[in-house]
Amino acid sequence: MQREVQEKPRYAVVAAVQLPNVTDIEFEASLTELRELAKTLGFEVVHSFMQKRSGFDTAAYLGAGKRQEIRDFVNAEFADWQETAPDLGNIEAMFVDHEISPSQARHLETEVGCQVMDRTMVILEIFHRNARTRAARAQVEIARLGYMAPRLREMAKLAGPQGRQRSGVGGRGAGESHTELDRRKIRDRIAELQLEIAAMEVERKTQRARRQERQGLAGVTLVGYTNAGKSTLMRALTGSEVLVANKLFATLDTTVRTLHPESVPRVLVSDTVGFIKNLPHGLVASFKSTLDEALDASLLLHVIDASDPGFERQLEVTDDVLAQIGAQDVPRIRVFNKIDHVGDADAQAECEAALRARHPSCIVMSARRPDEVAKLHAAIVAFFQQDLVEAELFLPWSAQQLRGEIYANCQVLEERADGEGAFFRVRGEPAAVKGLSEQFEQVLGSAR
Repeated sequence: MQREVQEKPRYAVVAAVQLPNVTDIEFEASLTELRELAKTLGFEVVHSFMQKRSGFDTAAYLGAGKRQEIRDFVNAEFADWQETAPDLGNIEAMFVDHEISPSQARHLETEVGCQVMDRTMVILEIFHRNARTRAARAQVEIARLGYMAPRLREMAKLAGPQGRQRSGVGGRGAGESHTELDRRKIRDRIAELQLEIAAMEVERKTQRARRQERQGLAGVTLVGYTNAGKSTLMRALTGSEVLVANKLFATLDTTVRTLHPESVPRVLVSDTVGFIKNLPHGLVASFKSTLDEALDASLLLHVIDASDPGFERQLEVTDDVLAQIGAQDVPRIRVFNKIDHVGDADAQAECEAALRARHPSCIVMSARRPDEVAKLHAAIVAFFQQDLVEAELFLPWSAQQLRGEIYANCQVLEERADGEGAFFRVRGEPAAVKGLSEQFEQVLGSAR
């Protein structure tokens, strides 16, 4: 029997500058988020370095004194810990809670002695690892290439003078530098990927239109901050086995399932990529096709983590991103999830009362409580049934093979029969009821 091999943990530190316009609560929330991003990448954060400044150091983001402090910790203090705990590895990376310039990253790496990854690079790496579909992988590659292009010059400086210049062909001209060639390759690759995404988008829209035309399905999309519990709620609403993980950006690719128990009209539920504070603009643009599920939806479920002290910031981030993709006018229900994580019963009741006072039409719940999931299910169905009409349909005994179409397209409220056939009092979408009525009239006309 083979022993299970456990991976050796990887260690990192995080660093952040607090500017004067950032409150302590906002700063700590952002830093906590960065630690969670590091955890998602597989790192254990052993220390956090913070500095208050009026602005970023133009050369290396952090001030000289703070850089020295980090270098001492990486090279000396952490080494002392390793003497008492030999299993500890080296500090491999430092995560910075802002997007920094290529030259700032290069100077930081030189001074602190380990790899430096800014917030944007961390998010891009997570997206790169978690993307599964062809469209998502292409979108992530575009964002990564766009991020890398301006950093090629700094990478060339690190590589040294050798090999920077490629000679011209046949002795004519100075030739192109490696950097210029690489940038040209990046531009060509981005253009190629954009064409692929455009083709996939046309195909996806065609498939979506055919599906909706064929099945007459309504659409509801879950949106919200990453790790707010969207995937758990998706599984509870649809009875499907979707990935549920306590990690940021566990879900990147859109998942679509049917609301369960099924309703009239039948409702498709879609999960989307989670939002995050300071989501890189390149990712918002490249993931627009994924977030287009929100534009196509008739209803948005805006899921918020009620147990997060900074949930108001989550609201703002999600609203901002939805506005960027033009989905700000889509009807929505605010769902405050994870109320069971707030505290004891009294604390939960107090929190729920405060949320309802501030957001009167919201739903406060836990996706792990079946009775509360059932209430949300009822609210979704009620939304889609508000425009339904009621009618009575008559089906002669000679055409009872059409009964299945009635039950498939409408909610049957009452059924009665006489010597001629069966009468159905139904509720359904106006187009579906009208289509059935016309179809049955044709049957009656041909029977006469």
